[in-house]
Amino acid sequence: MSDFQHKVIVGLEIHVQLCTRSKMFCGCAVAFGEQANSRVCPVCLGMPGVLPVMNKQAFEYAVLVGLALNCEIPSFTKWDRKSYYYPDLPKNYQISQYDLPLAKDGFIQIPPAGGKKAKGKDEADSAQSKRIGIIRAHLEEDAGKNLHTAGNFSSVDLNRTGTPLLEIVSEPDLSGGAEARALAVELQRIVRYLGVSEGDMQKGQMRFEPNINLVITKDGKEFKTPIVEVKNLNSFRALERSIDYEVQRQLDEFLETGLVLEMGNKTTRGWDDEREVTVLQREKEEAHDYRYFPEPDLVPVELTDAWLDEIRGRLCELPLARQVRYVEEYKLSDYDAGVLTGERGTADFFESAVATGGEPKRVCNLLTQVGLKLANEKGCGVDELGVTAQSVADLAGMVALGDVSAGAAAAIFEAMAETGKEPRLLADELSLIQKSDAGELEAMVDEVLAANPQAVKDVTSGGKKSKKARGFLLGQVMQKTKGQANPKVVSEIIARKFG
Repeated sequence: MSDFQHKVIVGLEIHVQLCTRSKMFCGCAVAFGEQANSRVCPVCLGMPGVLPVMNKQAFEYAVLVGLALNCEIPSFTKWDRKSYYYPDLPKNYQISQYDLPLAKDGFIQIPPAGGKKAKGKDEADSAQSKRIGIIRAHLEEDAGKNLHTAGNFSSVDLNRTGTPLLEIVSEPDLSGGAEARALAVELQRIVRYLGVSEGDMQKGQMRFEPNINLVITKDGKEFKTPIVEVKNLNSFRALERSIDYEVQRQLDEFLETGLVLEMGNKTTRGWDDEREVTVLQREKEEAHDYRYFPEPDLVPVELTDAWLDEIRGRLCELPLARQVRYVEEYKLSDYDAGVLTGERGTADFFESAVATGGEPKRVCNLLTQVGLKLANEKGCGVDELGVTAQSVADLAGMVALGDVSAGAAAAIFEAMAETGKEPRLLADELSLIQKSDAGELEAMVDEVLAANPQAVKDVTSGGKKSKKARGFLLGQVMQKTKGQANPKVVSEIIARKFG
């Protein structure tokens, strides 16, 4: 049997739209969903004689992301023209950066692909991570958008033309679709934490282009398949599935033909989401095809130490580091820590509630099981529900003391979001305070035992029926008290009655 192995090599290009108020080189508003071609001017339309002016905030946002990705930030960078024709590019060139990007030689830590938990030295759940190299990050202006829904013709909307776009290019360190998805998810969390982008893929604010090929070893010889770039993916699902499909397609093609084309023969393919296949589009251009040359209408950018330090001061604790800290400091599961750190507002709210006295695990349960559900329904963040961190901490304390059950706490949380009232007041108004008086509950237990002699007999007989009968008696007491009895106290009383 011949020796046959293959290794998957994936690099990822990520385009992130920055959430500035105006475009990259003009004063037009950045807006989504507006009437077509209503947010344009002579500059972004490329009219003769106009001059671009750099958006300072966009540049600072891009540098901030570069710092978060552990990149080297050069003190000198320049702009270049990338020439190509496309209907949604009215100037026939794009202002970009070629040989002197604003950030380079960095890395990003990603959690285990597929969300798998890893065990640390103490066997506790930990968020082990993998380092993925970042080749570069550079700024450019986005193109417009071709529309194909108006009839048997295409139209062009240039509202997006000139929007600040940050392109991030990873090293080919990814081993498949799952890792590429993990990288994309982590990058979305980072740009949202930093406040530089909403990262909304439905609005085209994040787009992915993976580069995929295989290194195949057969009978002691090594073969490399040509690199395929899959263009303009706008969902994590499409990113992962397109890579996995392309890996299998390249492998099947090699097994069928035994041929490998020249490595320089790069191609681009599109993703058909309905059929879940990649489709050949064209051969990939090389850098010389774009005829890069320095942009004559823009001066280079010189980043002083003071300016860089000011930008660096805007960095915050990044989501993966925060996730690891929650596991270690608050003893949360890796899953819960990941959910809480998904959005910066949620994580900040959680820490505020803990700081005011809330027990971390109970606060976590309230936020992940109730708060996030309500926030999703209302289309807002947990921190925007109108519920204070102090009130959530107080509610968690009531659950810990047995004053209310976990189910009642969910109802109280929802009422807090609707009314803004404090949890104890709502617990009284809704009659959700648990009865924990042992004397009062013991009398009720005696009544239930007297009314259910068969269940009492089943408990005393032991065997499989005993556990079921105990549960039945507990349920009868809860029903008798309309759910207000503390089940823990009732269970202790029942256990004591039967020795």
